[in-house]
Parts: sequence; C-alpha cells; structure tokens
Amino acid sequence: MSAAIDHAYLPVDKYIINHDIMGCTAEGVVGNHLFSGRALGISEPWDIIQLHPGLKPLWSFITGHYRRVGLRHSDNVIWDLGQKQLGSHIGYQPSVFYFGPRECKYWGDQVWLDTVEFINSKNNFMALAVELGMDVPMTLCFGSVAEIGPDTVRSMSYPCYLKAAVSVSGVGIYRCEDEAALAQAMGEFAPDVPVQLQEEVRTDTFLNLQYRIIGNDVVRLAASEQLLDGFAHQGNRVPASHEPWAAVDSMAYWLRDHGLKGIFAFDVAIVPTASGLRFPVIECNPRYNGASYPTLIAQKLGIPEWGSISLNTTCRSLSGIDLDGIEFDSKTGKGAILVNWGTVIEGRLAVMLAGSRDVQEALAVELRARLC
Repeated sequence: MSAAIDHAYLPVDKYIINHDIMGCTAEGVVGNHLFSGRALGISEPWDIIQLHPGLKPLWSFITGHYRRVGLRHSDNVIWDLGQKQLGSHIGYQPSVFYFGPRECKYWGDQVWLDTVEFINSKNNFMALAVELGMDVPMTLCFGSVAEIGPDTVRSMSYPCYLKAAVSVSGVGIYRCEDEAALAQAMGEFAPDVPVQLQEEVRTDTFLNLQYRIIGNDVVRLAASEQLLDGFAHQGNRVPASHEPWAAVDSMAYWLRDHGLKGIFAFDVAIVPTASGLRFPVIECNPRYNGASYPTLIAQKLGIPEWGSISLNTTCRSLSGIDLDGIEFDSKTGKGAILVNWGTVIEGRLAVMLAGSRDVQEALAVELRARLC
C-alpha cells in the first residue's frame, strides 16, 4: 500500500477533465447541471478542462479568487461537456466524476466500466464485503422489492433501512420505524427494483475514506468526517477522529486488481461498543464524491485542517459575494475558498473553510451573514 502521508504523491499525467455529474445524479440536487465547475480547483495548468458554457460569465471572478489564494489551475477550457472530447486528445488521460457508459463509449475501457457498475450496486458491495471478511451491518439483499415477504417484514429488527441497491445523494433510502413504515417504503419502489434491508447503525459519526489509484499503486488519499443532513451529504471535516484504513484496504486492492481507476471512497461508521470501537463499512462510491474536491485543493495548498460546507445564497453571481477579510491567506493558513462555485447561479455554494475548528465555525457564521 502506498500512503500519501505528506500528500506529495500526485500523478504527473496530463488529464482531460470532465466532471459533469448529469449521468450520476438525482432530481432535486440544486444546480446539478453546473457541478462541472468544482473540478477547476483540482486541475493543473497542463490539463484540459471541460466546463458548462453557462459558467463562462463567472470565469473572471473565480480565476481572480484562485489567483489570490494561490491555487493553480488550468486555463485551457473547452466550454462544452460532450464526452467525445475524452478520446480526442492524444496524451491526455480522462478524469471524470463517474466512469459510466457515456464515458466508456469514447474512452473504451470496458473493464473499468464493469467494475464501476458492479460495485456501484449496494447489493454487490455487500456480497463482496462479506466474502472479504469486512465488518458490515446486518443486511438482507433482494433482487427486487417483490421478493420481500411478510415473514421478512415481521422478523426485521426496527428501526431499519430500506435502500435501493443503486442510488445517489441519499435518494431511495428510507428509515423505517416499524412494519407499517417498511410496508409504506416498499410501495415507493417499482416491484422489480433491487433493494436491501439493513439494520440501523447506531452512531452519530460517519467517515469518508478516499483512495486514489495511480498506476498500480493504491494510495490512501484522505480520511474525513462526514457532515450529513439526514441521508444527504452536506460537507466534510479534516482531520478525522479516526482513520480505520484496515477496515477497507482489502476491497481497495480488489478494486485495483479488477480495473478500477481514479478516485473512489468508502462510507464507514464509528460505533462504540463495550469491547471498543467498531468500524462497519456501509458502502463504496466508485467515483469522486463531495469530499474529493476540497481534499485535493487542501493537498495542493498544504492545508492540514479544514471543513467544507454547502450554503444557500441570495446572490446569483460571484461578483455579488464579498470575501474581503475572510478569503484564504496562505500566510496564515486560514480563510475561505470557493469549491463548487458555478451553482451560485442557482443560489447555492460549496465552500472550503481552512483553519482550526473554531476558525471554521467563525468563517461559517460570517459567510452565512454575507451570502444572505
């Protein structure tokens, strides 16, 4: 295992970057067609980046912001998100949010796609985790909702969760307090949808453990604590209270051996027990996730402690946002950096807050006041 302890282990390849999420998103995600902009901060000057054309009016402000905070990035922009570009630039490797059928069509790595689609199913993930001897919650997997019979409903321990085998952004996940709630949740799915029933993991702390495959190396990229609103991801915090890499290393190697590339992550719970802490693994996301972008920005800028949050704003342009006095300063190592900036058009921003926990909280309070 190669571990990027000092965060200096970064790839030297040139990338054609297309982090459009429309092939892997859910209805209700604010400004999801504009998420490609958050990849700008993780790009390098030698990369090519594809951005939604609607972000063009924001270019001058965001590049000025990144220049002031010392964040290098690509200026080689294609204002179009067509996947055909992925295979049109000799010498450039693809960097995509999610390697799905559209991406594979123009890049052609069927093995990569097969592994992504396999592990993206929570049911497949659970079967593999059990095979590898990983600690996981008690889970029953079904090829369809229709397979869940009355005996199963009666015998479940409540509360429990009914989850679609394939879901994003917390959509298709239902917490069921009793038999009646489970029956109602089952009615939310078409009868042929694969699902799983899972015991409730009693904890307030979930981790995101990110890996990056570079060549044949499996790099432990970062461990962060998740900030959740129900089942929906709202942000992350580094450093994490624990880094239980051993809980998921075996699957990280398996994924490498079966052709996965780029960044992927595991959701892991921290569960106190009488005999010590458990680290049950909930799922694997075979793609970039919300924590990936601030993680890579922090590593580029040498920021050891940070939090990321999503905020609503009445502004509809970056020019209306006042960062005076709170913008990141490399000399102090404190301040705010815009990460998912394009969604300001829809009244939403994701921001990285550098500094101690107290500094992060003070920055968040000030930002909320200014954004409203």
